[in-house]
Amino acid sequence: MQWTPTFMRALAITSIGRTAFQSVEPPRPRPDEVLLKVGVVGLCGSDLNTFRGANPLANLPRVPGHEIGGTILQAGEDVPTETSMVGRRAVVIPYTACGRCSACRQSRTNACKHNQTLGVQRDGGMATQIAVPHTHLILNDKLPMRDLALVEPLSVGFHAVRRGAVCEGDTVVVLGAGMIGVGAILGAIAAGARVIAVEISDSKRETLSSMGADAVINPVREDLSARIEELTNGHGADVVIEAVGLPETFRSAIDLACFAGRVVYVGYAKTEVSYNTALFNLKELDILGSRNANRVDFEAVIEFLEKSPDMSRQLVSKVFLWSEADQAFGHWEANRHDTFKILVDMQGAENE
Repeated sequence: MQWTPTFMRALAITSIGRTAFQSVEPPRPRPDEVLLKVGVVGLCGSDLNTFRGANPLANLPRVPGHEIGGTILQAGEDVPTETSMVGRRAVVIPYTACGRCSACRQSRTNACKHNQTLGVQRDGGMATQIAVPHTHLILNDKLPMRDLALVEPLSVGFHAVRRGAVCEGDTVVVLGAGMIGVGAILGAIAAGARVIAVEISDSKRETLSSMGADAVINPVREDLSARIEELTNGHGADVVIEAVGLPETFRSAIDLACFAGRVVYVGYAKTEVSYNTALFNLKELDILGSRNANRVDFEAVIEFLEKSPDMSRQLVSKVFLWSEADQAFGHWEANRHDTFKILVDMQGAENE
């Protein structure tokens, strides 16, 4: 099908604290790409940091958005056609992989040295159409469109659980209940673990408990170390997953882990972190980093959401129509402690 040049709308973060709709040229799909009509985009903490001028990986102006669900409009001539893709819904895997670096050679493409994530190092999905390599799509016609935009953020938490080798019977402490932390909570529960969530927002407590967290601790109101000691009979957690990104939570993860425990860092500390490193050795800890997610994590989340049809109702805090998308970042900035996920529903957007 021949590409017809027109213009389309995109929402860009134009400068710190400012967004604006722009008219831009539609993408020109390469032979190995598909053209996707964007249906729903989720806002990520990295998008908010770009809006706030606190994301060192993103230059402005930038079209944000890497949590994307959409419908395939067109497939390039080199896209396999055994099963027709046109008209099907899909989740986008928003990362790139060079195929040559040490991570890629170990099939850990999520940690590619030269990764460029949609909406961060390159323009993302907050536009009516995007072009995506066909290898970076997961087709799914079962989940509602809004659920498709939840897959990527939850998969990052599921990946952290997999990095921590969480298994049935483990006690897992998850520090932070943003969407990545929620993904870690749900992933650990799915693995059969007992989960203790640590979150300063009291408004999230009921939702986290209803998801299956065994306990929810507000470290501002309770002595975190004492409560973990109490809940683990003095042993500490088998696995601690840090999903906040503050020096104090990086240190707490070491303190809360049991002897011979595992610590997984998925949050990004913005400043240097000082440790009492004796605990690394005395506890003989496995300390692991976790970045992005692999296809297997995406597929695990999709399977989980298909079995949990009410989950999106609990996780989606607010939905903005495409015409209102320029208000979304300001709303999130003003309601951070009460927000799990904000979506932009673009299904009513006119194709320009």
